Amino acid sequence: MSTKSTAPVLNRVLGLTSGILLVIGIMIGSGVFKKIVPMSASGLSEANIIAAWVVAGIITMLGAFTISGLAGLTVESGGEYEYLRLIFGNFSAFIFGWSSFTIIGSASIAAIAVVFCSSVNELLPFYNPLDQWKTVTIGNNIHPFADSGIKIAAVATIALLTWLNYTGTKKAATLNNIVTWAKMLGILTLIFVGFLYSGKQVSIAENAKQVITGDGGATAFFAAMLSAFWAYDGWLNVSFITGEIKNPKRNVPISIITGISIVLILYVLVNIAFLKVLSLPYLASLGDNDIAAAAMLKETWGGAGTIFISVLILLSTFGAVNGMVITYSRMYYQMAKEGYFFKKAACVHQRYNTPHISLLYSMFMSCALVFSGSFDMLTDMIVFAGFLFYALLAVGLIKMKRRGVITQKLPGYPFTAILFIVASGALLINTILTQPQQTLIGVILMFSGVPFYFMFKKQQANK
Repeated sequence: MSTKSTAPVLNRVLGLTSGILLVIGIMIGSGVFKKIVPMSASGLSEANIIAAWVVAGIITMLGAFTISGLAGLTVESGGEYEYLRLIFGNFSAFIFGWSSFTIIGSASIAAIAVVFCSSVNELLPFYNPLDQWKTVTIGNNIHPFADSGIKIAAVATIALLTWLNYTGTKKAATLNNIVTWAKMLGILTLIFVGFLYSGKQVSIAENAKQVITGDGGATAFFAAMLSAFWAYDGWLNVSFITGEIKNPKRNVPISIITGISIVLILYVLVNIAFLKVLSLPYLASLGDNDIAAAAMLKETWGGAGTIFISVLILLSTFGAVNGMVITYSRMYYQMAKEGYFFKKAACVHQRYNTPHISLLYSMFMSCALVFSGSFDMLTDMIVFAGFLFYALLAVGLIKMKRRGVITQKLPGYPFTAILFIVASGALLINTILTQPQQTLIGVILMFSGVPFYFMFKKQQANK
């Protein structure tokens, strides 16, 4: 008697707690510890800096309410890609998926891995084996061989976490849960240190150069929100792994809304803590690579504070990279299943039940981007591309509600969706005006997928 073998599939192994911790774990990377430095150099007041964090969090929450309405459209993996496909068709979905592969997802993994290894480098300096080529540039902006030790270590980190994810989804999620609890505890420690501080606010040294610029107006406020949005980014990633979450129509929206709420509270409180200890002129005088949290703990704890914040940033960035490795690969897997990505990416490992080939594609692209540009260049491209598609999703929600495809009552609809579209549009316009070069690179990478779309479409037609 013969038995019929079946192809392996992704299993639903993640519960609500893992979903919430995945949202929090991806969102809390490095941005919250350092983005207040460029904000302080913008000319904004302390109140307006905190307002930028609050407004960015509220806009992110509007996005969460929007996505909660779309989560019921499918129980398949892919999240945003699947929502766009069901609403607008294959082309729009593919452009988003391709943008994730070339910019949003891969650049997020690359940028955070570089920050993680830069933090390691502060404690244990890396040897730079490619230093003889560090002056080589591409387009005068990209220095692929500069800081080669950090970049090689970032590639090794991405490879290590890819291997962990390759060998089991639950294993990778358990690591995320442990690290996320630890870094939430670390941020709470920062908050308590700041709120209990009773000394005088640290001022800039008399001989230090004053670097505050800008008029502190609307443009500065938008720029500050752009910095904050990088720190909030990643809240939607849990939807990419819908196919491995138990009861996804309920648990995906709850995970997103709960995760954002917790992160919003932590971010606002920790930035208030920074400003309670450090003055705006002092923060503005810090360098681009200096970390506000480290400066605060140095003033309050001395040398022990430097070690504490280094470990906290290591945990935060390592956990965020792991969460993104888990989630983005599932989108490429779903694209391949539907015939709009390299077909081997649709394979599921016979033993581990993971999308192992998709994980490898994600790893190779992320490692390539490690050598492509600076942290700020990568993050600016990510925020621009991300909000373009967030706005499209909000438009899609209104479309599906009008057609009667989505019938459930949604919090604040249609005002939340409309406000999210307006806010996203304003941020996109501001980004185009203030960062045209990064925007242009992002658009080029986004639409570099058009020839691939028609190639995949032709392959589908020839089946």
